[in-house]
Amino acid sequence: MAIGSREQTHGRRPVIAAESGLSGAIAGDGGGLLSPDEPTAFELINDGGSARVLLVCDHASRRIPRRLDNLGLDELALRRHIACDIGAVDVARRLSALLDAPAILASYSRLVVDCNRHLSDPTSILAVSDGEFVPGNHDLSKQDKELRAEAIFHPYHDGIQQRLERFLEQGTVPALIAVHSFTPIFNRMSRPWQIGILWDADPRIPVPLMEKLRRIPGVVVGDNEPYSGKAPADYTIDHHAEPAGMPHVSIEVRQDLISAPRGADRWSAILGGVLAEILADDDLYTYYQPGPR
Repeated sequence: MAIGSREQTHGRRPVIAAESGLSGAIAGDGGGLLSPDEPTAFELINDGGSARVLLVCDHASRRIPRRLDNLGLDELALRRHIACDIGAVDVARRLSALLDAPAILASYSRLVVDCNRHLSDPTSILAVSDGEFVPGNHDLSKQDKELRAEAIFHPYHDGIQQRLERFLEQGTVPALIAVHSFTPIFNRMSRPWQIGILWDADPRIPVPLMEKLRRIPGVVVGDNEPYSGKAPADYTIDHHAEPAGMPHVSIEVRQDLISAPRGADRWSAILGGVLAEILADDDLYTYYQPGPR
């Protein structure tokens, strides 16, 4: 079923797609959490791009709403990977330009509310993240959590939904590509992959993407590594693309490779080159119909 044929309400009233343009304020005024001079829930870039693709970056920013007083964390903690996917937003911006694709970038830290987790997921708001105690996330009431969801989570996903619906209104079944990054060491284990391709049932983008990347000398690619696209934690793809059968993939790049501009340039160029070949196939832009098992 096409995503445009269903109401996406997140448990609230249906969101009506904007007739022209779209902004982070489309689904509310910040719910009292955000001050009028603070950024809205997401940034939309290259809205008029010619590609039949929407890029998203769920963990693009380490920003904390002023009202939350940095969640009690110091600057050193906020510069860690617990606050955002280091380098991911730089890759997303570069891919947006290279592919001429619109991109939606989350404006607030995953520590406030993780836009790539279902709100019922225990990891949606972490009181301890990779060993870091987060004072501002302890003993939150239901109202506290709802305030964050109304200000950030719902507007971000409403923005994605509305941009996808604009493609559909123009007669295009769009592709959705999520950009993330991962730490080079986790639980004292070194991760050998430079790029991870996360996917579940629809192979149309991930399989040729892995094949093309592996032909590049020196590039080490993980198939559902270091995380799996089959896991329920991948909310954005699972919610917006998979149920509708839109072509999609989630891409993870190792953070030490893209933490500086030169690295972000290099890996964006690598990804952009192979993605451009895959996205040039007109047959891609249809709803996925799995064959018999």
